[in-house]
Amino acid sequence: MRALGFSAKVFVVALLTLLIAAPIASAHSQVTGYGPADGSSLDASPATASVTFNEVPQSQFATLNVVGPDGNIWSKGDARIEGQSVVVDVGELGPTGDYTLAYRITSADGHPVSGTATFTLTQEGSGTPGAPADASGTAEESGGGFLGGYGHIVLIVVAVLAFAGALGFALRKPQDLRKPKTKK
Repeated sequence: MRALGFSAKVFVVALLTLLIAAPIASAHSQVTGYGPADGSSLDASPATASVTFNEVPQSQFATLNVVGPDGNIWSKGDARIEGQSVVVDVGELGPTGDYTLAYRITSADGHPVSGTATFTLTQEGSGTPGAPADASGTAEESGGGFLGGYGHIVLIVVAVLAFAGALGFALRKPQDLRKPKTKK
């Protein structure tokens, strides 16, 4: 059996690098809790709403809105990062029914993370709603992103293959050293 040539060795190294790096690159922030708790029932408005993650999210582009059963925003002001949580103030709520926490953050690795959770208000409040949720761009967005969310993996593959190709080119033997010339 023939030993692996230089090109095959470079390919094997590139492939192993990709297999090791891909799981590391896809470790995004994970939700560890909600306030109010997902699926909970409340008889009064909470002072704040929050989503807590397993790591500190980036402060840029963090959003959290509380959307009522009437389709209006009931949270007040902008979301802020407090430790590992994104937090927003909540005013006096209004109609009874399901309220949705709609969040979107940028995880520590730069990947956007979004989702929703709900709680139920069981006793009507006297609050005044904000703008309709769909008019302010807070409707749930698709998680498509660059190449369906796998763009970072594609970029790693391209980088590893480009490096392997450049390394193979730099370490190749000149043409006249590959085969000894025979004299006749």
